Amino acid sequence: MESNEIKIAVVGLGYVGLALSVEFGHKYPTIGFDTNQQRITELTDFSDHNQEITPQQIKSARQLQFSYQPQAIADCTIYIITVPTPVDNFKKPNLTPLLTATQMVAEVLKKNDIVIYESTVYPGCTEEDCVPVLEKYSGLVFNQNFFCGYSPERINPGDKTRTLTQIQKITSGSTPETAQQIDALYQSIIEAGTYVAPSIKVAEAAKVIENTQRDLNISFVNELALIFDKMGIDTTEVLQAAATKWNFMPFKPGLVGGNCISVDPHYLLHKSQSLGYHPQVILSGRSVNEKMGAFVASKLIKTMLQRGITINGSEVLVMGITFKENCPDIRNTGVIDVIKELNEYGVKTAVYDPRANAAEVQQEYDIRLLQNLEARYHGIILAVPHQEFLSIDFQALKKDRFSVIFDIKAVLDKKIADIRL
Repeated sequence: MESNEIKIAVVGLGYVGLALSVEFGHKYPTIGFDTNQQRITELTDFSDHNQEITPQQIKSARQLQFSYQPQAIADCTIYIITVPTPVDNFKKPNLTPLLTATQMVAEVLKKNDIVIYESTVYPGCTEEDCVPVLEKYSGLVFNQNFFCGYSPERINPGDKTRTLTQIQKITSGSTPETAQQIDALYQSIIEAGTYVAPSIKVAEAAKVIENTQRDLNISFVNELALIFDKMGIDTTEVLQAAATKWNFMPFKPGLVGGNCISVDPHYLLHKSQSLGYHPQVILSGRSVNEKMGAFVASKLIKTMLQRGITINGSEVLVMGITFKENCPDIRNTGVIDVIKELNEYGVKTAVYDPRANAAEVQQEYDIRLLQNLEARYHGIILAVPHQEFLSIDFQALKKDRFSVIFDIKAVLDKKIADIRL
C-alpha cells in the first residue's frame, strides 16, 4: 500500500481512538468513527469531555473528519478498531463490542485492506475470534484478500507527559509484509519508536501481561496493608523504609479500578482456563484487590464505632469517584465498592468529585455528585487524591472532634489523617 493510498478509519472514539485519530489526522485522510452520535457532535465542535485532547489539538488535525454513519468509512483502506473490551457480571470477557465493530468493518472491507486491533484481548482473539467474522461478512479470504494486525494501546488517562506519541508502540501483522507496513504506519506518528512483535499472539500477550503484572504488584502491597493493619504498623512508613534499597519497586496499596488493571487479568484467566490451566497467582492477586473496598469501609466503620459514633444514619463524605487521580474516567472505579459497602452499614454517603462528569456518574452508578462542600461529616474518605483536594482544609469538613479522616492513598500529613492504607 502506497502512502497516497492510505485512508484510515479509527472505530471507537474513547480515550484511545480519539488520540489516534488526531495524530493520524495530521498526516493522512482519517475518519474518526463512533456509533454515539452525541460523541460525534461533541468532537465536531472540537470538544472532548474526557479532557484528554484539547480543542486546538482537534482543530490542528487538518485531515480528520468524524462520523457515526458506517458508509463514511467504506472507502478507507486501513481500519483500526479501538472499542472497549469489558467483562460481564461474572468477570468473563465480553467481546460483543469488539465483534460488533468487526462485523461492521467486514461489511465494507475490500481487497488488500488492513484491519488493526488495539483493544485489549487474550492471546489468539484476533485470529481465532475476529478473523472468522471478517471473512464471513466480507466474503474475502484472510491473508489473501485482506490482512490483520495488532498494536496494543498504551494510553495513560490523565497523563499529560506520557502521551500517545511519547510511549513506545508494539506492532504486529498477520504476514511479515503486513507487519512491516503496520510498523511503518505507526512509526510515522510515534516519536518514542516502535517494537515489531514476531506475531499477533505475542503482541496480544504482551499487552495483557503488562496490566496483569501491575495488578499482582498492587495486590502484594494491598495484602501487606491488610497484614500491617493487624500489627498496628503504618504501611506507608514500611514502604518508605524498604524503598531505600535500590531494587525495591515502589508500589502503593489502594483501590484497583479502571478499564485496564482491574479487567485485563480476567482475559488472561479466561484463555488460560479454556486451555485447562487454572492460574493460582493471578486469581489470588485479583481476589485481594477486589476485597479492598470492603476493607476500607470496614476499617472506617470500626474506627467510628471506637469513637462512639452511631453508624446507622451517620454521614460520610467520599472524596473522588474516578478510578485514578487527576482524571475524569469513572470506568470500573474501585471507589464504588467502598460506597456500596458503607450503604449496607446504613451510612448516608455523599460523593464529591469535581473531575468526574456528574451525568455519567448518575447514569452509571445512580449517584448524584455534590456540587460543593458545605456540610460536615462523621467520616471523610479521601479516595482519589485529585490535585484540587490537596489544598482543602479537611478539619473544616469534620462534624466534630470525633470525626474520622481516612486517607486511602496516604497523601495527607499523618497529623491530618486518622487512618491511612
